[in-house]
Parts: sequence; structure tokens; C-alpha cells
Amino acid sequence: MDSEAGLQRRIWSVVALTSLGWGTAGVMIRVAFEEGLEPFQVVAFTSAIAAVGVLVWMAVVRRGTKIDAVTWRVGAVMSVISVTVPFVTRNVALQYASAGFIGLAAALIPLATAIAAHLFLPDEPLQSATIVGFVVGLAGVAVLVLSGDAGIAEGGRPGIAGGLSLIGVVSVALGAVYAKKHAGRYSPIGLSAVQFMLGSVITAVLMFIVEGAPSNTTGVGWASLAYVGILSTFMPVALYYWLIRHVTVTYSAIIGYIIPLVAVVVGVLVLDEKLQPGIIVGGSLILAGVVITDRIRLRSLQEGGVTGLPS
Repeated sequence: MDSEAGLQRRIWSVVALTSLGWGTAGVMIRVAFEEGLEPFQVVAFTSAIAAVGVLVWMAVVRRGTKIDAVTWRVGAVMSVISVTVPFVTRNVALQYASAGFIGLAAALIPLATAIAAHLFLPDEPLQSATIVGFVVGLAGVAVLVLSGDAGIAEGGRPGIAGGLSLIGVVSVALGAVYAKKHAGRYSPIGLSAVQFMLGSVITAVLMFIVEGAPSNTTGVGWASLAYVGILSTFMPVALYYWLIRHVTVTYSAIIGYIIPLVAVVVGVLVLDEKLQPGIIVGGSLILAGVVITDRIRLRSLQEGGVTGLPS
């Protein structure tokens, strides 16, 4: 019993730390923008920083951190669908909307993950409530996009930000399902190292083509890159891989419920972002769709004697 209770506590600790790391990423990226950095530069450097963090961790821990052929193969795919695509779309979107706006759009990840899991994982069937919730969530995204409220004072373009965010949502959902499908066949830390190393190479090439190398970056800019690279990239991704080995991929997506709340609150407090009517209404619809779906799913699991957590 103590062992089970301890595992439960570790699971919730991982959920909290992962949500905090990912939830504050948008705010720190916008800080980097204010210090003169560009979207591809941020992705390339933070991915490289995360890769170094993983390699250092592997050198210290050593046990269970091998990188074999399977890890390289899975990591190569993940470097595209879980690093390059979602990170680039997120960073570009953050030029046109607040961290809270992007965080609310990212709340669709649990629903998109459930649909992707239904399509590709035979043991995680789709419930009708998920479809209803996804429709409600998409209605919320429509309000975000059509309201014209981007949560920033100047340069807001919610249509572009919303479209890019949806691309990132789909990519993250596919990445989660792909990682779950191959869970147990790779070292989570080794996979993180591969995907960040390859992801940093891909995005570095894109950086030089699109933006060039950064120049005149301030100390605050480098500090924000270090924060995003370690606390908002390496740490939550490594913890997330641990999490999906202990719970269902749909249950692990609960992180997506917490991220937008962290992003909105921290964005308002740190960057003075605006809680405009479109963001409030659209965000409420998105979260309503997610929460309604989650409540129905949990009720069904409880009736069937299943919690989604290890027992």
C-alpha cells in the first residue's frame, strides 16, 4: 500500500512540475523576444541547451540511459513531430498573441491526444464525450480567432496565432501517441537526448536560413533561453516520458488542463498581458470542453473499476 501511495504521489508531483515548466514557457519566450531574439533562434538554442542537459544527466545517472537503434529511430521521428513542428509553430504564434492565448489553445492537446490514441492505440478507444468536448473546444478556438483579441497591446493577429497553435496541438498529440506506442522499448532519457540533439540540428539549419545567428543578445535574453531550455524543455519532457510509462496516454494528457491556467496567470503577472473578452469566453469554452470530457471519462472509468493510474 505504501509503495502504491508513493507512486501516486510521484505521479502527481511529475504532473505539477511538467505543467509548471510547460506553462511558463510562453512567457519566458516572449521575454526572449523582448531581448531581441527571434523564434527560430529560440527553438535552436533551447533545444541545444536541453540536449546538453540530457547528456549531462545521462553521464551522471548512467543506468538505464542507453541509446540503441530503437531509441535513435523513435527519437528521429520525435525530433520532428515533438520538437521542430510544435516548438516552431508555438514560437512564431507567440509573436502574434499572448502566452495566455497560446496556452489556452494548447488546452486542446488532451482531446486531440484522445482522438489520436483512438486511431492508433487499440487499447484506448474513443468515447462519444470526447467528440462533444472537442467540438466545444474548437468552438472556443473559433471565438479566440474571430474575436480579434490576442492578449497583447500591439501586433496581435489571433487568426495566425490560432492556426499555428492548432498545428502544434495536432503534432504534440501524434507525438504522445507515437511515444506511448513504443513505450518500454526505449530509454526515456535516451529518447529525450536523441530528439533534442536532432531537433536542435534541424532548427539550427532553419535558423541560419530564415533569421541568421543572434547578435547583441542581453544577459536577460540568455537567461530566458536557459530557463526555457532546462526548466521548460528538458525537465518536463523527460518527466513526461516517465509519466506515460506509468499511466495511460489519455490520463497523462491532464497536464494540458493545467498549462493554460499557468500561462494565463503568469503572463498577466509578469508581462502585463490582457485578459480580453474574446480570450475569456474562448478560453472558457475550451476548458469547458476539456473538463466535461474528462468528468465523463473518469466516471466511466470508475464505474468500470479503472482509474487510469497504476493499482
